[in-house]
Amino acid sequence: MIESPDTYYTIADESQASIREKASKFMAFAFPVESDQEVKNHLDSLRKSFHSANHHCYAYRIGHPEAPVFRYNDDGEPSGSAGKPIYGQLLSRQLSDTLVVVIRYFGGTKLGIPGLIQAYKTAAAESLNQNRIILKTLCDRFTISFPVRQMNKVMRIMKLEEAEILSQDFDEQYMIHFSVRKSRSDLIRTKLMSCTNISIFE
Repeated sequence: MIESPDTYYTIADESQASIREKASKFMAFAFPVESDQEVKNHLDSLRKSFHSANHHCYAYRIGHPEAPVFRYNDDGEPSGSAGKPIYGQLLSRQLSDTLVVVIRYFGGTKLGIPGLIQAYKTAAAESLNQNRIILKTLCDRFTISFPVRQMNKVMRIMKLEEAEILSQDFDEQYMIHFSVRKSRSDLIRTKLMSCTNISIFE
């Protein structure tokens, strides 16, 4: 179960696995991804590396699971027999920011739709089993500008709300770039704006 509205699960690294079913070989690859462009890059790379394969089926989810961007593709297999069972493995593990690609080399024996569903599901599951599931936190980034005399008050607020300072600059005003988990964004913004002569930018 997802622990809070600003956390979600994803995979820690790339992983792969393979299975055989009636002489067909299914090679599964799992990748952490954060954009459609990353998905495209991985698909292009796999198609070049395994250009002689019969099918490159895949599924991905990007963003927080409450409102993800997702897609699955059968790549020529019968509708619903490949992409959807791969996607089902992402759903069952509540994973986001994750791409799974299953490449099939046809072995000469037709598996039928139930057989295909089971093979793609199993291959996808095996690639994820080889990985490590991690919990990620959604964060917002802000920049604040303030006079140096407000430094102690600002730093107390930052510490209390567990903000992470990304960088600091000093010119005529002190400037801090920081990130904070999304569930604390409104509160830290309100607290900082209560200080005198502070400007905050998102």
